[in-house]
Amino acid sequence: MARKKKWDVIVIGSGPGGLAAAIEAKKNGAQDVLIVERDVELGGILLQCIHNGFGLELFGEDLPGPMYAQKFIDEALDLGVETRLDTMVMDVTPMRQVYVTKRDGFEELQARAVVLAMGCRERTRPQIRIPGTRPAGVYMAGLAQQFVNIEGWMPGKRFVILGSGDIGMIMARRLTFEGAKVERVLEVMPYLTGLMRNYVQCLLDFDIPLQLEHTVSRIIGHERVEAVEAVQVDKDWKPVPGTEELIPCDTLLLSVGLIPENELSRQAGVEIDPITGGPYVNEDMETNVPGIFAAGNVVQVYDLVDWVTQAGYVAGRGAANFAIEHRKHVDRELPVETGENVRHVIPHRLRKDALVERDVQLQMRVTRPIEERVSVELLDGTEVVARQGARYARPGEMVTLKVPQKAYDAVNKAESLSVRVVER
Repeated sequence: MARKKKWDVIVIGSGPGGLAAAIEAKKNGAQDVLIVERDVELGGILLQCIHNGFGLELFGEDLPGPMYAQKFIDEALDLGVETRLDTMVMDVTPMRQVYVTKRDGFEELQARAVVLAMGCRERTRPQIRIPGTRPAGVYMAGLAQQFVNIEGWMPGKRFVILGSGDIGMIMARRLTFEGAKVERVLEVMPYLTGLMRNYVQCLLDFDIPLQLEHTVSRIIGHERVEAVEAVQVDKDWKPVPGTEELIPCDTLLLSVGLIPENELSRQAGVEIDPITGGPYVNEDMETNVPGIFAAGNVVQVYDLVDWVTQAGYVAGRGAANFAIEHRKHVDRELPVETGENVRHVIPHRLRKDALVERDVQLQMRVTRPIEERVSVELLDGTEVVARQGARYARPGEMVTLKVPQKAYDAVNKAESLSVRVVER
């Protein structure tokens, strides 16, 4: 009986995080690397993102999504990364068994290391509990993007968009290009939740109004959306009586947040952070389960694809090192806690000797905006271990802090670590 093949690294998902992880695993010594993708082609969500803005950080180029994806697809295939397309992963075990189903049946795959790169999905109307009727014409912004960019079908003519996330703002511009009227973008928070550059390029440049501290309180229509009722909210997100306004439209797009796809992670015994919705990870993007790593939007929702790619590189390098036994899973890790004005931080923990190998980058999101000069700090108790300046800090944009190797002694001696983002 022939012995079943054991893969060095299996990557689940072929979006920017998965492709980067597979490439980096190959470059770091993993011989047998496999990408498992449920779609019929590689590239993930990038294939429907035909707008530009990709690659500015990594390549200094302003690329559309498919061109950005193709760079990594070509590199992965040139390196000999194998692929299984049109293949759905049904289960992942703590022993790194990957069970898949495909057209010709069910199969068990065995890996020395697994990278979870399933991406994320959009939050839906039932999850935000908008009252009103259930007519046609209510879509998630990403679904509308697929309809317009891939299928060539316009979901409506007059739009209201709920949420100032990047997908919503990008679709406001895209729909305007196609001749539709975007009546308004509503945002329940008192600040923008997407990138400022998208606000300028997608809303301001096309005179599309944005209303902060407003939400949709009711959807009106029988067979098709006829209007939505917008209302101002107070600091507790409760409607302010007397501020209701009826906005005629035939389509409502929801851009109200993304949820990391972690059903497979939970099946594998991976612990999930309730704040991010993604796995707890260390600086190598390794989860609490030895040999299982996570990359990209499955860990946290990023605002730039370039950062998803960089996170994939880290996960791929860690997976390769684990697979070829350069490093075993260790328990000597120090949690990184959230301090003043920090909602969450990635990685959640650091190996005490992590800085021997390289600088470590911490990524976090703030709870409140600071439009003045900012200090991003890593602390051992009250003592600052590492500090980095920034021009501003906004909840919709990632804040980073590079912890240099020269801080090794301080981190190694630390009894606790925390991060804060404050005014300088």
